[in-house]
Amino acid sequence: MSELSKCLQGKQFNCIDDELVSIITKARRLTKQYNQTKFEDTIQKDNILSELFAKIGNNVKIDVPFYCDYGQHISIGNNVIININCTFVDCNKITIGNNVLIASFVDCNKITIGNNVLIASNVQIYTATHPVNISDRLLDNWSYNNPHAFFNTYALPVTIEDNVWIGGGVIILPGVTIGKNSVIGAGSVVNKSIPPNSLAVGNPCKIIRKINNKN
Repeated sequence: MSELSKCLQGKQFNCIDDELVSIITKARRLTKQYNQTKFEDTIQKDNILSELFAKIGNNVKIDVPFYCDYGQHISIGNNVIININCTFVDCNKITIGNNVLIASFVDCNKITIGNNVLIASNVQIYTATHPVNISDRLLDNWSYNNPHAFFNTYALPVTIEDNVWIGGGVIILPGVTIGKNSVIGAGSVVNKSIPPNSLAVGNPCKIIRKINNKN
């Protein structure tokens, strides 16, 4: 099994594999080109994003600077706004639905964002993690000529369902699902899944009350 396949299946993978480095190099070239393109040159910018991403919908506005690792793992729907200084460390698939506003966030690996989602500034979404036991986390007798990185890594997916509002500075940890219609208060650290129709805040994030929604 290739390292790319391992990465996409959430298994431990070698992040310095030649195939992965080649994909990253292409993404670095395209993002640099995108960030240096004039704001008013929308046709050129759209062409770059079409080459960079797996899928991009209509009326997508991505401000600069924008960065990503692979690009080809990212799919974006219609009517999406991504503000300045956003980074996608897309070791796995990132799927963004329709009518989404992302102020900025840093993420790793598989993330699914539903429709009508609001994500405020400085939100961080993490899916990449490492084994807790040191014997599993670090390679024994590692040397510089080893083709594998000196550590093991893998990822757990994060899902943000429809109609969610995430306040500024929220940190979302690996494996979390935030249910439909929920609101996460600013500065919260979400280490466990939040059910639908919930108002949750704090570190660790806890449900304060249910939200009464008609849908």
